[in-house]
Amino acid sequence: MKSFRTYLIFGITLLTFTSCSKETESIPQTGTAYALAIPPGFPEPIIPEDNTLNSNRVELGRKLFYDPILSLDSSISCASCHLQNDGFADNKNFSDGVLGKVTERNSPTLTNIAYHNAFFWDGGNHSLEIQVIGPIENENEMNLSVQVAIERLKQDPEYPELFRKAYQLNEPTIFGLTRAIAAFERTLISGNSNYDKYFYQGQSNSLNANEIAGMNLFFGNNLRCAECHSGFNFTNLNYENNGIYAMYADSGRAAVTLNPNDNGKFKIPTLRNIALTAPYMHDGSFATLENVIDHYAQGGQNHANQNSKISGFSITTQEKSDLIAFLHTLTDYEFINNPNFSVPTP
Repeated sequence: MKSFRTYLIFGITLLTFTSCSKETESIPQTGTAYALAIPPGFPEPIIPEDNTLNSNRVELGRKLFYDPILSLDSSISCASCHLQNDGFADNKNFSDGVLGKVTERNSPTLTNIAYHNAFFWDGGNHSLEIQVIGPIENENEMNLSVQVAIERLKQDPEYPELFRKAYQLNEPTIFGLTRAIAAFERTLISGNSNYDKYFYQGQSNSLNANEIAGMNLFFGNNLRCAECHSGFNFTNLNYENNGIYAMYADSGRAAVTLNPNDNGKFKIPTLRNIALTAPYMHDGSFATLENVIDHYAQGGQNHANQNSKISGFSITTQEKSDLIAFLHTLTDYEFINNPNFSVPTP
């Protein structure tokens, strides 16, 4: 399970980061400053002092994100499970790992990941930098020891110089690897959907009558969608059991907290670019938005830990159509076509 793996990752990398930080803390960074494009209505994300953004760091991170060198058989990269056209999620229930294996959970979107305070579906890691090691070392994903990954990068004709420019390191290190990928991922900010143009930018013609009707349903007291999918990023980042099963094969948050009351609880995902990120839930159990709405309308499977707000509701065919139309307005086409987020040009 990813949650168990993160404790080991933390122990290994804490020692690595402690020793490496002394090497870099007094050395000035190089590269031009990288200013995040913060959309109207969005706050500034919190960025660690030891990983402030600049062009060299972001570009190194982008190269690493798309490079299969970090997987055992050099067949997959971070981008293999987080595809730009799919809102940096995957269109499969479980993503393909190396050697014919598959991931344990559905690959979540990286949309606006800079604003998250914990990572993985169970929140088992609280650092965007440290979580980078999780998929690299997971046997069902990239299945490569991070130490071996570093040795590969040292032997590469390009990476040593790129690490030097980005982090003033004499050679590739875990410190630089994790921070560079995190730096790139923090740039994946999405906030120019039709909803944003309507709500934050005052373009009243950006939504049609059906989409506005769906928006009113979404924020209304009958469906209560916005009680969990709230704020600028359409998530309160809490962990909830939404009753998709009467018994869960995956214990979710409980694997981290060891609290049985957290069994079946998973992090509430952002709804930004939701029309692109099917299938839905931690295991991809719902193929369509219609399936998701039907589940909530039926009130779930009454698991002992199910959120009490999930109690069912009535919705007409037209209302369901309007709600889905509104959810489609959260798609940011500029985001999924942004060349700064795409595979680097050789």
